[in-house]
Amino acid sequence: MATKHDLIIQYIMGLEAGAAISVRQIARELGVSQGTAYRAIKEAENREYVKTFPRMGTIRIEKDEKRGIERLTFAEVATMVDGSVLGGRKGLNKTLSRFVIGAMTPDAMEKYLSSDSLLIVGNREEAFVLALEHNCAVLITGGFSCSEEIRQLADKKSLPVISSSYDTFTTATMINQAISDRLIKKEVLLVEDIMIKEPRYLYENDSIEKWRLLFQESGHSRFPVLDQNENVVGVLTPKDIHHTSNGTISQHMTRNPITVVKKTTIAYAAHVMIWEGIELLPVVEDDKLLGVISRQDVIKAIQYMKSQPQMGETLEDVVLSNFGSKRIDNRMRFTGKVTPILTSHMGTASWSSLTMLMSTVAIVSLMNFRQTDVVVDTFTIYFVGPVELGDLLEIDVEAIEEGRMYNKVEVCVYREKALIAKAMLAAKAMRR
Repeated sequence: MATKHDLIIQYIMGLEAGAAISVRQIARELGVSQGTAYRAIKEAENREYVKTFPRMGTIRIEKDEKRGIERLTFAEVATMVDGSVLGGRKGLNKTLSRFVIGAMTPDAMEKYLSSDSLLIVGNREEAFVLALEHNCAVLITGGFSCSEEIRQLADKKSLPVISSSYDTFTTATMINQAISDRLIKKEVLLVEDIMIKEPRYLYENDSIEKWRLLFQESGHSRFPVLDQNENVVGVLTPKDIHHTSNGTISQHMTRNPITVVKKTTIAYAAHVMIWEGIELLPVVEDDKLLGVISRQDVIKAIQYMKSQPQMGETLEDVVLSNFGSKRIDNRMRFTGKVTPILTSHMGTASWSSLTMLMSTVAIVSLMNFRQTDVVVDTFTIYFVGPVELGDLLEIDVEAIEEGRMYNKVEVCVYREKALIAKAMLAAKAMRR
């Protein structure tokens, strides 16, 4: 029997995209307490059925699994420019493909208007009509409103008409910056981007012979284990089973396995897998199995991500931008000057930037030595001396312990041949 919580979720899923949702409304219409309604709405938000926007409240949205991350919705635009929605609320979840600035005559403007675009314009009623007729949303700048006819046309076409107090140039700049930020974020891969959906699995009461048969059929040897309620309760790998093993899966599986959710970053998943020495991570939602990811898939995704041309410059890239490097036998030497970005407000190199510099050259060196990515285990700083803006630094990174998985390097920073900072970093190699 469905609970009140489930009934509220089903009710929300049945609403049209753009419908406004409130705790009081849900409580009144379904005859439940406001506390129950609040918890159900939060759950719906976690499942991406609804979204809360400042000044607009909570609205039903269409769950779009693979919307390009560089795309903005009209609701996000309205929030960004502190806008008020005058009409077309049902279209707030539609995505914006491009925006047009209406600083031209209507005849010249017409050829630039297209579906899923946004016209940014001042108090020009004829431009509002033209845009809506071409299935283009409208952002009115300068804090102006619109006529009742425009509101009705916007509602009919489900195209938002938004009013903002900012001027046209400011709103266009804000939207352009947001799209740029989204493109940078595109480089961040999530577990949901690479996970194997609907994976093979075992039940805890299955026999070991069932594992052997599944191994032969699929070619895979590691499987998540579920209980009778379909919750993930374990993982079974070849390490758990001997050739002569018999009995049930529950007698041999690893219980309470580490799991991730679909919004976990690939970088975090890789760190956990290397740190814990595991090969398979179940992907869950409310303990229910959504998919799995393997260590090989994770590391392959990281290597692919690093090779993409749209990769933005990281803080570590900026820190190292003024340093050259060369390999000398068993060590790496970095040479460069202290730039303004490394300094504090007092004009000397800041402690935090120098420690980042030392950890970054250590990681870069380890990756060069091992020809693979690494996950930092420990980073120990022995001392850091004062350094001035413009000082020429030489940084030596020397390998002092090398193993198949575990590695350690020593970092020494010199200024005019004098040792002014020293640290040690230990890391584990990312092996498929």
